[in-house]
Amino acid sequence: MTKQNVAVSDPKSGLNMAITMAVSDASIVTIMAQKPAPDLGSFITISQKMLPKGVDVNGAARIRAWVNSMRASSPTHINSPPSLSDDNASWVPNHPSALDMFDQIINASRGKQIVMFLDYDGTLSPIVEDPDRAFMSDAMRSAVRKVASYFPTAIVSGRCRDKVYDFVRLADLYYAGSHGMDIQGPPKGSKYFKGSQAIHFQAAGQFLPLISEVYKALLEKTKSILGAKVENNKFCVSVHFRCVDEKKWSELAHEVRSVLKDNPELRLTQGRKVLEIRPAIEWDKGKALVFLLQSLGLANRSDVFPVYIGDDQTDEDAFKVLRERGQGFGILVSKIPRQTNASYYLREPSEVMDFLQRLVKWNKRHLDFLRQLDDG
Repeated sequence: MTKQNVAVSDPKSGLNMAITMAVSDASIVTIMAQKPAPDLGSFITISQKMLPKGVDVNGAARIRAWVNSMRASSPTHINSPPSLSDDNASWVPNHPSALDMFDQIINASRGKQIVMFLDYDGTLSPIVEDPDRAFMSDAMRSAVRKVASYFPTAIVSGRCRDKVYDFVRLADLYYAGSHGMDIQGPPKGSKYFKGSQAIHFQAAGQFLPLISEVYKALLEKTKSILGAKVENNKFCVSVHFRCVDEKKWSELAHEVRSVLKDNPELRLTQGRKVLEIRPAIEWDKGKALVFLLQSLGLANRSDVFPVYIGDDQTDEDAFKVLRERGQGFGILVSKIPRQTNASYYLREPSEVMDFLQRLVKWNKRHLDFLRQLDDG
């Protein structure tokens, strides 16, 4: 194993990163952000009389922007666009149903190695009020197990890696938790085990003490906000507002910002009914997807067909990577029409399961056909 220290400057984000890379089959990369990424949200003019006590104008502008974004990204909000229906299935002409286009997807994958990437919440399990009870069904687990028996399969989630593994409970998978900042490959003995040791990747290990402190601070700051739930996802902290009265969203955003203000090395991102505080480093689900392809030895091959299925705004980074690479497809899980880098959509987890089951049946038929040719 060799180590290299590399200094990287990213002019777009303003980040200066010190990278230490241990190069082997089990690559471990540590990235330190020394300058914070730009804050989320644009400035909005607001009267000082409208501010909560102790909040400055610029801070309130950010909070207002956050709350507007929270409303826009909440599928159940009263002003959300209409749901998809049978007579409104082609809500974006270039994003048809992955079930309707299944044969076309299969035709595009012929002669290529399919690699499956699956988000968890809202994709393999339904979105529920209590994130600790986001259980996947036995039928879904069976579908994922069968898919993983034919194709390299990864679960890519904003959840803590250990927590999403507890939900899925399948060993022969790759798990990328905390938006890809914590990746673990299959153990020895798995058909997808690569190299001499298991893959273990952590992009932000030095942030663990700070994340723990922020988690405790947010527990204290949000305890009076009914319905707010703070979740420690190891490399990021998630603040769920699904059960919070919308009138309290500004107060919740204020408390989140107060923590960010004291920790400029962290940044805010947003998912479905959740605000997430994570290290301000250039790492996301898209980069996790590329890392996993590299770990499988598939990153620089033209005969690879990655399929990424996810429902969250954070999955757009992975959709974008696939679109830019011109390989495979992204599939958005959503009942609500929205802009996306995905190529297809599925309405809900039940359709995801249907898609996975169809994929397994197709592959069985394909393998049986190849065996018949060999026997003949």
